[in-house]
Amino acid sequence: MINCFIFQDGSRRYKERKKTVSFSSMPTEKKISSASDCINSMVDGSELRKVRSNSRVYHRYFLLDADMQSFRWEPSKKESDKAKIDVKSIKEVRTGKNTDTFRTNGNSDQISEDCAFSIIYGENYESLDLVANSADVANIWVTGLSSQDNMRASWLGDLFDEADVIGGKCIRLCSAVQLIKKLSPGLKNVKIELKFKELHKAKDKIGSDVTKEEFIEVFHDLCTRPEIYFLLVQFSSNKEFLDTKDLMIFLEAEQGMAKVSEDISVEIIQKYEPSKEGQLKGWLSLDGFTNYLMSADCHIFDPEQKIVCQDMNQPLSHYYINSSHNTYLIEDQFRGPSDITGYIRALKMGCRSVELDVWDGPDNEPVIYTGHTMTSHIVFRSVIDVINKYAFVASEFPLILCLENHCSLKQQKVMFQHLKKILGDKIHPDPPNLEDNYLPSPSDIKGKILVKGKKLASNCTGSEGEVTDEDEGAEMSQQMNNEGGEQQTVVQPKKFQLSKDLSDLVTLCKSVFASRCATDHPGEFVNYNKKFLARVYPSPMRIDSSNMNPQDFWKCGCQIVAMNYQTPGLMMDLNIGWFRQNGNCGYVLRPAIMREQVSYFSANTKDSVPGVSPQLLHIKIISGQNFPKPKGSGAKGDVVDPYVYVEIHGIPADCAEQRTKTVHQNGDNPIFDESFEFQINLPELAMVRFVVLDDDYIGDEFIAQYTIPFECIQPGFRHIPLQSLTGEVLPHAWLFVHVAITNRRGGGKPHKRGLSVRKGKKGREYATMRILLIKAVDEVFKSAAQPLREATDLRENMQKPFPFKELCGLSAVANLKQCILALSPRLVGPDSSPLLLFNLRNQYPTMEAQVNGQMLITCPFLPCSQMIQTSRTLLESSDSVYERILQVQKSAMEFHEKLHDMAMKEGLKGRKLHKSVESFTWNITILKVITAETLNGRLTPVKNSSPI
Repeated sequence: MINCFIFQDGSRRYKERKKTVSFSSMPTEKKISSASDCINSMVDGSELRKVRSNSRVYHRYFLLDADMQSFRWEPSKKESDKAKIDVKSIKEVRTGKNTDTFRTNGNSDQISEDCAFSIIYGENYESLDLVANSADVANIWVTGLSSQDNMRASWLGDLFDEADVIGGKCIRLCSAVQLIKKLSPGLKNVKIELKFKELHKAKDKIGSDVTKEEFIEVFHDLCTRPEIYFLLVQFSSNKEFLDTKDLMIFLEAEQGMAKVSEDISVEIIQKYEPSKEGQLKGWLSLDGFTNYLMSADCHIFDPEQKIVCQDMNQPLSHYYINSSHNTYLIEDQFRGPSDITGYIRALKMGCRSVELDVWDGPDNEPVIYTGHTMTSHIVFRSVIDVINKYAFVASEFPLILCLENHCSLKQQKVMFQHLKKILGDKIHPDPPNLEDNYLPSPSDIKGKILVKGKKLASNCTGSEGEVTDEDEGAEMSQQMNNEGGEQQTVVQPKKFQLSKDLSDLVTLCKSVFASRCATDHPGEFVNYNKKFLARVYPSPMRIDSSNMNPQDFWKCGCQIVAMNYQTPGLMMDLNIGWFRQNGNCGYVLRPAIMREQVSYFSANTKDSVPGVSPQLLHIKIISGQNFPKPKGSGAKGDVVDPYVYVEIHGIPADCAEQRTKTVHQNGDNPIFDESFEFQINLPELAMVRFVVLDDDYIGDEFIAQYTIPFECIQPGFRHIPLQSLTGEVLPHAWLFVHVAITNRRGGGKPHKRGLSVRKGKKGREYATMRILLIKAVDEVFKSAAQPLREATDLRENMQKPFPFKELCGLSAVANLKQCILALSPRLVGPDSSPLLLFNLRNQYPTMEAQVNGQMLITCPFLPCSQMIQTSRTLLESSDSVYERILQVQKSAMEFHEKLHDMAMKEGLKGRKLHKSVESFTWNITILKVITAETLNGRLTPVKNSSPI
């Protein structure tokens, strides 16, 4: 038998309740953004309640002496020299109601855990137990009194001694500035220097040399991030550092890390802890914790997505393909210059489809440019040389050359010679076999180049033949003339001669009007794209080379959405962010609902997707670091007034945005501390964009942005590396956020999801089958009603007996691990004896209460017992439900091939026939998803109850 509050190593840990990280209720003029702000607030003083064990509570005014050597309270019956505590005598600052005084005070239940804290001081470890009027005030005192970090002082002292080469116990101001700049690169030199000068002025000091104490004080003021300090306080057992056990709990409970061990904690400490003492003792100080949270290990982007991690053996039509339009242009598409650097840039960014608009050039050398415009020319041969060199630098998967051929037969022969001589065997000349249902997979043709263009009919036997010329440049030229008031003329598609040699190199030739299909027939277009490739490009009328929204076409399954890479902005942010996943290889597997032969999906849905569990995204924007001023902000100066937009891009049902408040005149370390929640109905197609803007701008408000696919987001406390308008990473500019992802019912991916607020039984939404008006098929789907209902009940009931969040006072996104850690102090009695025991000898654990009466009522016996029983029911019942739903799915699929004939026999035609087929795919989609959820749901109780 194992005590439920004993950890794996057998050590007994009484984990106190987590403090709330928030300054949100502080008045604007008193916002706290550094440890020095906390000290200043303590010097001003606060009214606190002093708690005694005899149930008495005294209202006193506490303040820190200006010399910061002691703090005192008034009024007091004690002499003034006794109504104070020497700061140096403080042993510990303990958060929450975690002393004997609080436990035995008769009014303890009326005291908020977030407002309570205790000061342990003196040789006899006496406690001064205090209650603040708000959690914010308590945080200020805890931070200020705990800010004497001995490990930090020792580490900084060593660095100072190394810089003090002559042993004069002081260093030059410029050296001190550079040393702090090295430790915190995001700080501006002028700000560091100003801080030293302010300190010297306050001390009436003559001269600019810096002492060790001054160096440590300035570092402390400029480099302490209070939001990270409060986070350390939550998980530290001593409030000064995290030991290996503390760090393990943080990694597993907050960061969602699987298979956490003490060795992993030690590895992190050795990598990020700057002090020698911390490295030797296995302690992670505030500075080490800050280093870790700002490292790549804690970036918001899932590192698993930094390499190719998706199935690359599906047909080409099952992937989104990173595509460029007018790749040769580096400015607008009417007057801009053409340059080979356009191809180099696109290929280095992982682009897998580039465009070559080829025309006759001088000296029998074909050239590339936009026809009928004023764009400059580049030689075709030099472009092919560049493509040969850079085609597979960023990705090994196939590259598509979209060849817009406008050349004469003579220069077509030159094109063919250059392609064969330069690219050689890299060209994949074999067109798809007409007998095959699907195109080859990216893995099948790694390192190959596919040519897309015009192709002669297979029965053509001559050396050339006739095809239709579709001239994008002529269309744009016509539009420009019409807008200029010239007589309107209609450019008819013309025929031109195509060389058979060049035609034979073409692999992809089918063309559809993707834009019109996506708008007028989104459902049919999704089905078309399950087998065939579709390419869409910006309208020729976009003479400024602006981009369309790629999401409008991705949601319809369109694989190749060509973008003007030379035009930055929201649309390119979405494209770059989207293809950052799957190792930035240029191929992203489309959602399963868009690939499966029998599935229902409407691209323009404004509601939840059938059979897909909506996800809830909880985002807290905590703070920012080192925001630059907008590039086009004119002569405003360096001060910005930042605020943050969180945008969701995806299907219409998912599109939403929220913004934080404005933090005035602080771009260095603004504290936002605001939370948002979004429902994501199709997670596989959703993207999240963080945008930082200036609220008091001149000319330009844009500061920075970062765009990430929803499926690539890591939960927990994360730093977001911000990027400029053109996609470059801004040095040292960050957003600090907390992310939790749950589903509407509560469960979710293991290690990456928490619990959420869920509906009562009366409000449950049960999946239903649509009527086809085909009797035999409807009878089969009708038999799914009861198992579908049972599957929903199993999932909902699994979440119902989880009142742990309410018991611990944790938020709706807390996970089971966090709840049990918060409850653990309540699972032991006053004499440290266990109130509950888990018996783990049998297949299912049982709980044995060790006490009776009122003490049993106050401990979480009943909800824990309910959790075990409901988990058991789920595990024992889900197999049967799964098999019954799966059998209905198999029986229904037997009608798939003959569904059309059966509908005709029932007299269904036209719109009714279409509706019947649509209802069939809807029902199959529901059955597939519920089957998968039921199977995966069996693992939820087991995964969520990992040893603690």
